[in-house]
Amino acid sequence: MTQTHSAARSAAQKSAGAVAHLRPAFHIRPPRGYLNDPNGPIEVGDDVHLYFQSRPTLDMHVPVEWGHATSTDYVRWTLHRPAMAPQPGGPDSDGCWSGNTVLDDGRVRAFYSGNVEGHPYQSVLTAVSDDGGMTFGPARQVVPDPEQAIMFRDPFVWRENGSWWLAVGAGYADRGASIALYRSADLEHWTYDGPLAELPRGIAAGEDTGAAWECPQVLTIDGRRIAVVASWSPESGPAEVLSFDVDVPVAPQRVDHGTNFYAASALRDSRFGPLLFGWLTEGRDRPGWTDGWAGVLSLPRVVHLGPDGSLRSTPVPTVDTLREGPGSPANGASTGPRCEIVVPEASGQVVIHFSDQERVVVELAGDTLTIDRTEASLDQHAHGGRMQVTDAFDPTSNGPAARIFLDGSVLEVFTSAGRVLSTRVYPTAAPAWRIEAPAHAHYWPLTT
Repeated sequence: MTQTHSAARSAAQKSAGAVAHLRPAFHIRPPRGYLNDPNGPIEVGDDVHLYFQSRPTLDMHVPVEWGHATSTDYVRWTLHRPAMAPQPGGPDSDGCWSGNTVLDDGRVRAFYSGNVEGHPYQSVLTAVSDDGGMTFGPARQVVPDPEQAIMFRDPFVWRENGSWWLAVGAGYADRGASIALYRSADLEHWTYDGPLAELPRGIAAGEDTGAAWECPQVLTIDGRRIAVVASWSPESGPAEVLSFDVDVPVAPQRVDHGTNFYAASALRDSRFGPLLFGWLTEGRDRPGWTDGWAGVLSLPRVVHLGPDGSLRSTPVPTVDTLREGPGSPANGASTGPRCEIVVPEASGQVVIHFSDQERVVVELAGDTLTIDRTEASLDQHAHGGRMQVTDAFDPTSNGPAARIFLDGSVLEVFTSAGRVLSTRVYPTAAPAWRIEAPAHAHYWPLTT
């Protein structure tokens, strides 16, 4: 950091949170309150339903509800009243936590974790919607709490080979991180089938594999069963989202190479194929949450397997419909808080200049993409730093080397090899912002 930048940062001493240009518009977020994990994406007819943990305020003592949004195209969302709220005195009286949904004889059925303060575990619950997924009825527990575990929560249910399967995130002191697996013929009666996968805590591909796994999701891609988990430990909490094939020795690999992606939620079968959503964490310290909202969900991502078996991502195709106009050269363009920048070739640097003293840099060089947000904000509460991924580009993909999506404080970058980096930026300077980019890069303003 330069001395000038440091001095300006010190002089700013103000929160970036209070300015409207930081509010995401085409990423899902309630108008106020706290949002975290996405839950239960499901297609019901032509509509997509997506649920998410939310609180109407930033008070973390308020129990979590299941917020609710619907869409017909996966990019323009309508927010509704919460679909599920804690039942006083019930098995979720202190929060309706993570899970998923399935269609059962035309009804939407949710499976989720019910939180009751003072209980050692979040119980695995189910609740049924009789109005197409808009609201859910009372909950009941479907599998017993474990006798001994570090953690046990976040069910994920799917149908395969004539049976219903239920995976629950878990961790054990003597066995490490685990996915507990159950089987059912009717979604009512469940039998324990053993661990779907387990791994003692360690380091794999440079990542902490965790003492336990939260938010397990199970996808079938190219005939392979792929688990997506959130690495977690009691002493340090959330780490990274990892994926691995459950039918070979577990070898976790990172799903998102940015700084702010967690708690992925999967839709196994969508009109575009298997999809993932994620929670984009704040990337700013709590004192900076001054405008009444925190948390946002990622763009939906179509996922596939790379040559190394890792999970790769592309933005849902309908995101193209957010583009305004035919596009123009990116270099020298003036932009508002929402835009897409496309870099066809894997070389050069894209710099978004928020002001003379604030900028974020996306660099493409060799096989590597780097995001540098060291000087992205004068706000003392905003996080900085660099993030990087190798094996980033695939010239045979028929796609551009990088697609850069900016939506207020959200930055998501997708590469031609299916790598993705998600992060948050908090410039104190309001738009218009200036783009510096290679001559071959293109630019579109985005609108909802």
